[in-house]
Amino acid sequence: MSTLSEFLLYWRTTVARGREIVEAVVHPDHAGPSASIQAALDAWPGLYYWGSRRDADRLVLIRVTEQARRERWWLHGILFIGTFLTVWMGGALLLGVSTRTLALPGPIDGLGEWMRVRAGAVPFAMALMGILLTHELGHYFAAKRYRIDASPPFFLPAPIEFTFIGTFGAFIRLRSPIVDRRQLMDIGAAGPWAGFAVALLMLVVGLNRSGVAPPGVYPAPMVVQTANGILFLGDSLLTLGLRNLLVGDGTVVLHQLAVAGWVGVLVTALNLLPLGQLDGGHIVYALLGDRQRALGLVIWLGLVAAGVFFFWPWLVWAGLILVLGGGRLAHPRVLERHRLLPASRWPVGWFSVLLFLLTFAPVPILNNTVGGIIG
Repeated sequence: MSTLSEFLLYWRTTVARGREIVEAVVHPDHAGPSASIQAALDAWPGLYYWGSRRDADRLVLIRVTEQARRERWWLHGILFIGTFLTVWMGGALLLGVSTRTLALPGPIDGLGEWMRVRAGAVPFAMALMGILLTHELGHYFAAKRYRIDASPPFFLPAPIEFTFIGTFGAFIRLRSPIVDRRQLMDIGAAGPWAGFAVALLMLVVGLNRSGVAPPGVYPAPMVVQTANGILFLGDSLLTLGLRNLLVGDGTVVLHQLAVAGWVGVLVTALNLLPLGQLDGGHIVYALLGDRQRALGLVIWLGLVAAGVFFFWPWLVWAGLILVLGGGRLAHPRVLERHRLLPASRWPVGWFSVLLFLLTFAPVPILNNTVGGIIG
């Protein structure tokens, strides 16, 4: 700080988890910035950014003080490969391969035939894993931009008996603190928007490859034909609009890429719920500060009501959110919660709220299912 102190009126330094965070008020002669302070900032061995237009004399400087930890890449690799395999097996269900035949073959000479039968499920696995990976990398690179210690993605494989897609999703860990609402907005919104871009692409491509069932055969807007039965899917505003635009009237029999896109859109909506530590909780707290607490309670009660009256898995999701948040629906406070969100980030926040409204399906899986699928 010796090269910068002459330009500052006062500052506060916080050292937390290997990060030195300096929050400073710049002398009016140098806010803007002046050429001399800009030269000193260029020599700063870390990240810096200015406050909002209202706080144009505020400066945040972040410097890493500890050597980066060694990541357990072997663990992340094993989880990624394991999840790819379970998602691949989930895709095999969409091709009509029964769960009773998904186990690895006994004789080694049967492996080639086993692989050939399931080769058609690889596009589904690549599409869905691409959506999840892009979502998490959006968070990861946004966190790295602010010098936050973030882990690589942890992927969670799931038995296809519990979920036909073969995964419980993925997450990253933030191991150093988020300083202010600007950082929170950028990190929280980067994941959903990155993943949604890939999901939208898969949905558009998949709908163009999907078929239409004869009138009156299925009482649902979309169906997925699996080896275990027929799954009836509900609409969000986005899928409703895309179906009408790309396919037209009638029940759509979804191609496997469209299924991956539909799942990606649903994952986007679930993450954008403005609750606790979900991405939507990050975004709404960045927008509204402590007022997120009241909105979160209203949304959570609405989720419970939807679970009671429309779609019982919402009750499971509502309970899981409570568990993950340690019984709290309110978002934890950032280090500098009083610093205003810059005007440049407000459109990001409100467009993210709009994205939630477009992607949320009140009843994602309809009750009229065949073959014992959830409903």
